[in-house]
Amino acid sequence: MDITKCSDDTCPLKDICYRFTCEANPEMQAYFMDSPRDQDKCEMFWGKQSENIFNQLKNIINEKEN
Repeated sequence: MDITKCSDDTCPLKDICYRFTCEANPEMQAYFMDSPRDQDKCEMFWGKQSENIFNQLKNIINEKEN
């Protein structure tokens, strides 16, 4: 499972956004073409709670595949 990463290094939320801080997939990684941010607001912000939900979904998918 992969996500679209953000490369907006001027975003004030970058240090707490999973889309910016997660490791890139070395084989293939999708990035937003333009920053999804509108001034200091971002509808694509992925905070800690979202990261926990994402990890739970990955675990469920992995369990079903095995």
